Amino acid sequence: MGEGSNIKITLPDGAVREYQVGTTLLDIARSISQRLGKEALVAKVDGRLADLTTPLNNDVQVAFLTFEDDEGKHVFRHSTAHVMAEAVQKLFPGAKFAIGPAIDDGFYYDFDTKEPFSTEDLAKIEKEMEAIVKADLPFKRSELERADALAMFGESGQNYKVELIEDLPQDVSLSCYRQGGFTDLCLGPHVPSTGRLKSFKLMSVAGAYWRGSEKNKMLQRIYGTSYPKKAMLEEHLFRLEEAKRRDHRKIGAELDLFSIHEEGPGFPFFHPKGMVLRNELEEFWRQEHKKRGYQEIRTPIILNRSLWEQSGHWDHYRDNMYFTKIDEGDYAVKPMNCPGSILIYKNKLHSYRELPIRLAELGLVHRHELSGVLHGLMRVRCFTQDDAHIFMLPSQVKEEIVGVIDMLDDFYKVFGFPYNVELSTKPKDAMGSDEIWEMATGALREALESRGMDYKVNEGDGAFYGPKIDFHLRDSLGRTWQCGTIQLDFQMPEKFDLNYVGEDGQKHRPVMIHRVLFGSIERFIGILTEHFAGAFPVWLAPIQARVLPITDRHLPYARKVMDSLEQNGIRVEMDARNEKINYKIREAQGQKIPYMLVVGDKEAEQGAVAVRHRTQGDLGALPLDEFEETLLREIEEKANA
Repeated sequence: MGEGSNIKITLPDGAVREYQVGTTLLDIARSISQRLGKEALVAKVDGRLADLTTPLNNDVQVAFLTFEDDEGKHVFRHSTAHVMAEAVQKLFPGAKFAIGPAIDDGFYYDFDTKEPFSTEDLAKIEKEMEAIVKADLPFKRSELERADALAMFGESGQNYKVELIEDLPQDVSLSCYRQGGFTDLCLGPHVPSTGRLKSFKLMSVAGAYWRGSEKNKMLQRIYGTSYPKKAMLEEHLFRLEEAKRRDHRKIGAELDLFSIHEEGPGFPFFHPKGMVLRNELEEFWRQEHKKRGYQEIRTPIILNRSLWEQSGHWDHYRDNMYFTKIDEGDYAVKPMNCPGSILIYKNKLHSYRELPIRLAELGLVHRHELSGVLHGLMRVRCFTQDDAHIFMLPSQVKEEIVGVIDMLDDFYKVFGFPYNVELSTKPKDAMGSDEIWEMATGALREALESRGMDYKVNEGDGAFYGPKIDFHLRDSLGRTWQCGTIQLDFQMPEKFDLNYVGEDGQKHRPVMIHRVLFGSIERFIGILTEHFAGAFPVWLAPIQARVLPITDRHLPYARKVMDSLEQNGIRVEMDARNEKINYKIREAQGQKIPYMLVVGDKEAEQGAVAVRHRTQGDLGALPLDEFEETLLREIEEKANA
């Protein structure tokens, strides 16, 4: 195509525009709208990411990505990591550079330096980054021959880059990006220039082993985050501060819910108040399962090696399991509950008339996690998984999946959680044929679409025995947590030779669903604690009301109030200390107790209580029986306000 010729560019809405050969993607974005020219960060050309500075010479389909797109965010933050690296190069000339990827909510870069970075160093680096951004330096891509790349980074002493190049396959093409005086080995793409990266913050410094191996050198990792607008950055920083205030480990200690001790890292201890919260969740779980035709079971924690080999866990999950010997045989502490449910199903031959069979278990499982990733109740080494396994006819698959989806929806509404849905497909280490996986994935997809649910496809992230639907809850700070899962499994019934007798009197293979709602009881409690900042809904609150006598002479009536509440099944305690009433109220509010019942002469005479709510304040005096009816109704309704 000669100079001056036109090319046809197809946009996402199907519109086709003509441009001269050599027109850059940025020029095209600007021609569409001034706003797009400013907000576009990167483009997709025939489905592949490309720098906006790329000139186009052929007819192609183009889409522009902004910070609102995940890939746009990634490019924006990865570009900021390069700016940070240039600032470090200027301020610390002897620094060696490892890797600097974008991550959730930010980016990091690993450096090898003579001295560790200090808080003061971060401020200096930020200031230098501001100068680089103000200079509006272009990001320039260049292709390199392998030998030239090795020579360039080798001569400058960048041994980590040399190692990365040497580990790449010989046929992989290499590219570098340069802005100002900094050049980095990088696949790209990047934003057009540093001037786009105006709002950033360096958050912290941590140690990180090169390539994540304890055998390698410890590097200095600087974490940061960046946004296209100052207001967005400030909102993010506010959410981080709020997350610290809501940290479930902090609140768990303040409300005396749970603890973790050095004698058992990753193994949580639940205190009496924590057990109240836990038992309420489990009782709710049991009631809802009973309504929907589930039968509760309990399976052993330790089972022999041959079972885990048969299930496939030994080959696919062995590094995360704990082991022991019994009577000279090899046994494993269960990391999952499914083989136990399978053995119960297999204990007798079932008729097609019995299916579906829904077996539910609050099963304690143990998984080996590295000490560095343990985090309160969110990442532990033992937890209770609220599993259920459904054994069904092939013709019942869609109906059962829809039933679980509806159950999950009902569950999360009780707690006030909106959610997003992901469909995860066949992973690399999957068992079974492509045909079976396509059939199973199609069944999950059909169930979601029959419910009119929006979902995102998460390629290659299914379980090793089947595809799955994941439910990601969104909490009050906008964070997401993967909790519920529905996994469709054609593999385990085959591996364990599961059967049912069909209408024809012959044996047939059932299909199996694995599913959880809470996911992990422990983790769900951690999520709830942070979501509600410890101010749990009344039905979950360990203490639902605290009686506050004004003086010692009011103690007898306060005890009568407490006895009446207890007889009605309300969790109540009394603050009988010889303290001023305002002090007692502050203490109760600090403990996030929903209702404070102040009693004095007037209340004792009238058989009433002066009611204070933890957020609404003084609600006035109510007859005791009227307050009890109101509170019991609120508990029954499971209001999450």
